[in-house]
Amino acid sequence: MDSQDFQDFFDCCVGGWVSERTYHYLSHSEIERSRTTFQVAPITADLKQKVLNDNHYELVDNLEIIPGFRLGFHTVSEAGEEVSQELRLLFVPTQEDATGLEGDYLRDRAYEEDRPIISHFRYTFASRELLMTTNYTRVVSVDSITLVNPKLRIRRILNYQRPPENAPLETVLLAGFGVEEKQG
Repeated sequence: MDSQDFQDFFDCCVGGWVSERTYHYLSHSEIERSRTTFQVAPITADLKQKVLNDNHYELVDNLEIIPGFRLGFHTVSEAGEEVSQELRLLFVPTQEDATGLEGDYLRDRAYEEDRPIISHFRYTFASRELLMTTNYTRVVSVDSITLVNPKLRIRRILNYQRPPENAPLETVLLAGFGVEEKQG
């Protein structure tokens, strides 16, 4: 796989970021604003292996070239509520075509549920968009990060009510939008 563009995306993502977001809770007609500061740092092959083991994931060849990171963040909502979390994550490409890569997105801790989780990702070369889809127990989260330039990302988060198996995503519970700027 020719994953240099994919690697360049993640190289740009390493460092400190500040995100200003707006969340629209469609289930109860509420809008909330928040500010998140976060740090992204590469992890060692040992920690990558731990994320694989936590998810009972098969062995991966060339583990050293698989993108893996520690993500720590702190969010403060306009109502003063605070949330902090730290997790480790991996992106394991499984297929490539002329437009991009896709594969498995593994975390040692999920956002919505406190457990290891395997999700799906698609990275599109032309738009530099990373689209991550996670099936939680009650919702399906579709999270998009578009790298505009090395210091600016646009974020879109859509949480759908989890439909019955093989049914389309239809009921949006939350829509979030954000501008993320690299610090330093």
